[in-house]
Amino acid sequence: MNKTYLIFKLEFLQTIKKIGFIVLTFIVPVLALLAIGVFELVTTLTEPSAKEVTTVGYVDEVGIFNDQTDQGLIKLIPFASREDATQALVRRDVSEYIVIPSDYIFSRTIQRYTLAKELITPAITANLIESFLTWNLLKDNVSPEIITSIVFPLNLEVTRLNENGDIAQEQGNIGNIIIPAMFSLLLSLALMLGTNSLISGLGEEKESRLIEVLLSSVSVRQLLIAKVLSLGTAGLLQVIVWLISAPLLLSLASSSFGGFLSDIQLPANFIVLGVVYFILGYLLFAVLSVTLGGISSSTTEAQSLSMFYIMMLFVPLWFFGVLVNFPNSPIWVVLSIFPVTAPVQIMLRLGASDIPAWQIMTSIGVLGLSIIVGLFFSIKIFRTFMLMYGKRPGLAEIIQGLKTA
Repeated sequence: MNKTYLIFKLEFLQTIKKIGFIVLTFIVPVLALLAIGVFELVTTLTEPSAKEVTTVGYVDEVGIFNDQTDQGLIKLIPFASREDATQALVRRDVSEYIVIPSDYIFSRTIQRYTLAKELITPAITANLIESFLTWNLLKDNVSPEIITSIVFPLNLEVTRLNENGDIAQEQGNIGNIIIPAMFSLLLSLALMLGTNSLISGLGEEKESRLIEVLLSSVSVRQLLIAKVLSLGTAGLLQVIVWLISAPLLLSLASSSFGGFLSDIQLPANFIVLGVVYFILGYLLFAVLSVTLGGISSSTTEAQSLSMFYIMMLFVPLWFFGVLVNFPNSPIWVVLSIFPVTAPVQIMLRLGASDIPAWQIMTSIGVLGLSIIVGLFFSIKIFRTFMLMYGKRPGLAEIIQGLKTA
């Protein structure tokens, strides 16, 4: 046990002293503080300028569009003919102009003329022009209140109730996914870097024959358990820094930026599950890395093989947009239980919706079982193939080695 602790201590200290580990641990809190500070400085030194009103000319060939020409951000100026509007555009008296043709009521088509090269009409311009047209079409037949209801988009407010019919303490908010999504990305990067670090270390020890010296003093079990636990402890240190800084940074950001940031609510179990899944994810990837380090003939080969499960780790982030809209899809449930994708998938789903307790317990159970079984087999594989140089064993050799180990 003492030997395991000594190796653990050495590996842990070597891990946390690496530049990559230090940068990944502190770069997000530091960058967030810098962003908040810069925003505060800019806000203090500059006064908000008034929004510029755009002048838009229009030619009314129907003869009914003469009201509500002030649409806030744009002001519509009538012209008698297309020629007059074109001359005004050339003189830059207007930024653009539209022509409402005589058959507009039936065709629902207007022509827009501008000097700017654009792929599409800016959405704000299109919406305000449509508001102008709608007001004038309905003004003689519908009350102003009804026109306002038609012109302005629906403001749909959603209130979540609990099972007793009372207003739930935690309300849905698109901003609630921000912290879990950032945490998931950092978790993915940390697991990837941790995997590469462990594989590189094992590869160097194996290629330099240092592993033979180590195993003359300690058992394979002691060596691998120490390496796996050291990586998991380093990961725990990272997650503690991130989770402690997240609420503080969120509080500072909401007071500086305001808006939807002030309404962000972290899930009640986010911190606890964040720690649990971070540790389990680190341990699982450490076990997988140890297995590859034992059978690979070189560090480069092991790192190439590790990309198979590292890429799977990023699958939930690739389909993040779909997850937000369908957080309880059966596909996401499967990815929440599958051990390689579970840490990232669960963190993302926590921000998007509630997760049934049975899914979380099953996910944690499968992860824990995978780590135990994986560590058992990795010790056997490492013991059998650790001294094999220049050649990676095939699948049949690995299976045979597990039977005889």
